[in-house]
Amino acid sequence: MFGTHRLASSGGTAARQTRHRGVAAATALLGAAAILFSTGGGAALGQSPAPSVTPAPTPFSGGVASVPPGVTLVRWFCCLGAGDDPLQVKVEQAVVDQFNASHSNIQIAFEGVPYLGASDALATEIASGNPPDIVGPVGIGGANAFGDQWLDLKPLIDAAGYDLSQYDQSAVDLYRIGDQQVGIPFAIYPSELWFKRSMFDEIGLAYPPQKYGEKYTMPDGSVVDWNYDTVRKLGLLLTVDRNGKDATDPAFDATQITQYGFEPQRDDLRGLAASWQAGSLVAPDGKTVQIPAAWEAAWKFLYDGIWKDHFIMSGPVFQRPEIAGGSGNPFCSGTIAMDLNFLWSTYCLGDAGDDWDLAAVPSYKGQTTAAFNADTFRIMKGSQHPAEAFEVLTYLLGDGSAQLLQTYGGLGARPGEQAAFFKALESSFTLQQPPDWQVALDGVPLADNPNFESPMPHYNESVAVLTKYQSRWTSTPGLDMDQEIAALKSELQAVWDK
Repeated sequence: MFGTHRLASSGGTAARQTRHRGVAAATALLGAAAILFSTGGGAALGQSPAPSVTPAPTPFSGGVASVPPGVTLVRWFCCLGAGDDPLQVKVEQAVVDQFNASHSNIQIAFEGVPYLGASDALATEIASGNPPDIVGPVGIGGANAFGDQWLDLKPLIDAAGYDLSQYDQSAVDLYRIGDQQVGIPFAIYPSELWFKRSMFDEIGLAYPPQKYGEKYTMPDGSVVDWNYDTVRKLGLLLTVDRNGKDATDPAFDATQITQYGFEPQRDDLRGLAASWQAGSLVAPDGKTVQIPAAWEAAWKFLYDGIWKDHFIMSGPVFQRPEIAGGSGNPFCSGTIAMDLNFLWSTYCLGDAGDDWDLAAVPSYKGQTTAAFNADTFRIMKGSQHPAEAFEVLTYLLGDGSAQLLQTYGGLGARPGEQAAFFKALESSFTLQQPPDWQVALDGVPLADNPNFESPMPHYNESVAVLTKYQSRWTSTPGLDMDQEIAALKSELQAVWDK
């Protein structure tokens, strides 16, 4: 088995955590400098979390603990996203051992903290003046939870003559803040529309377009743009109650739905909206909240899809064990016809059946945006050994990358690595026919720029506000969304004005 599918077989814990690496990391960080570990409990959307009885995560380590004089010890901290699954830890430690065996002047000490406590542990190390040298794998949102703690790599890149041209320029630019280069591409996760062919076949619907720019042929023969209005129409036809009635039928029972037509990417309100159009909540002055018009439209589409049209799950339904399945992703339990999500969704597809495939992300007002996730390793600004840390960093991105990408289930940012990734991934599933992986690659140039996880004032508190409103909108019918969006904007502004 390969990468994330292995994780699903072992419970999928680390892979599911990767889905929330931005939101959860930021939320967990609130007040983190005062405590070492977080043991917060979960709750269904719309419910108050119960007091947690989860034990504090136990740190784990690898590599060496100390080195003789003349040898530099570089500390690698994990796991703000993926990395804490036992299968992943075994690979990480093997990569560390291989480096240490081949280098006499530098040795790596691997510091692993399970995901639920990693943000707090890292915040404590920073606050105590003892930060690690390298952190990763970490996503854009997870990194932004730590503000300006990341080293500008440009002087080190220039000094080493490190070749950035081996990566797509858009992936390089993702880590560029002003004139600083705070990261180098490692794993990328473009977004795409996952769909179940059998659900389309059952009612005679044409499959969604698998090439960007193609039109869609409706059941009446009309040819329409592949946009969110078309997705809504198909979503209604593909949503079915226990009596076999779809959501366009007057006899449809919205309280007894057994199959939903569409699921948007809902881990972050910004990510959901970025699949409509790239944007930012931060106005050009850097301190005023703005709500892009496309984002308002996306949030209203979500709300109406849940409470008016009923082709999108509510939060409480999304959390039901019989709907979410063991993976935590309802699409992968076979209950959703179309799911808009990132490439890391492969972690749960072993349970999704043998007939899923990929299609193009829908457009909005003639423009298509395939929201983008990415993970990499970063060097902390407080590192006492930046040059040596950069040598370790380039090893993780180079000689060690094949093993790490495989265990993390990440698509390598270097184009030359990608065919092998898909071949190995494909072999881990039993499928009627190979999915069209080219769809994922075609989405890379359509990535949202600015990225939806870009910095914003008081990042951690701001993410908590967004999470609160997402929970409210997906669990509460009868809301006035114009008022809700205005209230969200006002609450964010109050946070930014502190």
